[in-house]
Amino acid sequence: MEHVFVDLPPDYGKVYLYDRHELTSSGKPKKYKQVLWGDFLWVDDVAPSDAEWTMIVWHPNNPEKRKELRIRTAHVVPKRPLEIIFVDVGQGDGSIMISPERGEDERIIVIDAGERDHMLEFLGERFGGYRKDLLFHAAVITHPDKDHYLGFLNIFGNDKVRFENIYHNGIVERPKLSGWDQVGGLTEDPQTSVDYLEELATDHADIEAIFAAPVDVPMGSGEKLFPQVMRTALDNGTFTRPGGGQGRVNIQMLSTEHGEIDADGLSWMPGFRHGGGRDYSIRVIGPVVETAPTGKKRLRRLSSYGKTKNGHSVLLKLRYGEFDILFGGDLNSVAEKFLLKHYTDTTRWPSSAAARKAMIDKAREVFECDVMKVCHHGATDVTDEFLEAVNPAAFVISSGDQEGHVHPRPDLLGRLGRVGRGDSPVLLSTELQRSTREKEDAKLVARLKGDIEKQLASVTEARGKRIAEAIEVLGGSNVLVDGAIYVKTDGQRLIAAFRTETGSELKKWFYFGYEMDGGELKLAKN
Repeated sequence: MEHVFVDLPPDYGKVYLYDRHELTSSGKPKKYKQVLWGDFLWVDDVAPSDAEWTMIVWHPNNPEKRKELRIRTAHVVPKRPLEIIFVDVGQGDGSIMISPERGEDERIIVIDAGERDHMLEFLGERFGGYRKDLLFHAAVITHPDKDHYLGFLNIFGNDKVRFENIYHNGIVERPKLSGWDQVGGLTEDPQTSVDYLEELATDHADIEAIFAAPVDVPMGSGEKLFPQVMRTALDNGTFTRPGGGQGRVNIQMLSTEHGEIDADGLSWMPGFRHGGGRDYSIRVIGPVVETAPTGKKRLRRLSSYGKTKNGHSVLLKLRYGEFDILFGGDLNSVAEKFLLKHYTDTTRWPSSAAARKAMIDKAREVFECDVMKVCHHGATDVTDEFLEAVNPAAFVISSGDQEGHVHPRPDLLGRLGRVGRGDSPVLLSTELQRSTREKEDAKLVARLKGDIEKQLASVTEARGKRIAEAIEVLGGSNVLVDGAIYVKTDGQRLIAAFRTETGSELKKWFYFGYEMDGGELKLAKN
């Protein structure tokens, strides 16, 4: 059975599926449900389609859900947009990139998986209906914090799910060790007195050597669970290739020195180099690796143990046509300052406003993006200089409701609204839009708005009003909305969408639309 995809109308208008056999009382086609740009549709190979209508079958393999529908032919295309799903994983981060190709050329990359099984459940629901197997191109563990990696434990251990590649930041926590020792210890540079991590796990052989013995760490034992995740990945690393034959997972480090390095010395996720034959690319901006006098690759100690492993998160910049999307891991202020100085060849943090502006302008050549996955779940340990260098029009915050983690922080939301690009930057949060919260917390929303208003004191009245309205949407009853956020682009247009659980299939999606106008990003629909 042939399949097609839902198109995005030129006016960014809503698209519907219609009942094939029923009409409204006035004799017009009866709407069945709203669908979103890029949604997968099975074409009915029995009922004929024509220039006006394409006949489709909804859930063709499920007798209980099977439905004969139709869609206007003007609203279907053979190629889908590139899609990023920021999954509502609860506490932590988890996102999925789905490439625009079809069949064996399709590439699916899972970037972090949260702490629980939300990502595993989402993968099964999303891909189980149209893929014969759940063989994905890559998993990326941005850094060894359990609210990023622990969700991979049951994914790697699932017999139906396999990955061709697993990427990480080189900092791996060894079994039965603690503190700096669990990541290989620190080595002081005798010339600069700077401490470095030099025992990095750069390739598959390193991972096999470090996690060679079976790792049996009971859940809740208080010990680090990263070794158990890596051992599970090794134990279940074989897969069957689409064309036949057995393959074996490749586990390796991603950094500015570990990836596909081009002639200019830039690092790319292997297979996704700019100019490498695809319409899109994925550049590796961090972690930034330095070279010791001995030639050994190393990562510098940024601050405490936690801030160092977070600050050296795998940092990815996806580019497709006119649009860029930044995946920020768990960067913090000390890491952001290090990155800004590194990419602008600045030795000391600038003390004057003019010097900081010059640094920001230069840093935008590397960091500027249209959509930013906000670092560290919306925590406040960030710099305005880094946010201004990224200069996004839309912010996506992935966070949970775990006690003790007040994320996203109200003061950060205000800062994002103040430094975001354009008059109406969009703020989207998986937690504030989660469907499992039964009712709006009026006091929380009131405090949130009050703290944000303090941050917006210097902006125009119109801009402040638009941001305040956006916060009303974010703080609304979560009976109405689902937490996952969908970003889709064909390189010329982009939407940021989320479900609206209104109980009506005809009002299922709300989305912001963007397009480029003379090189400038324009909000085309909201």
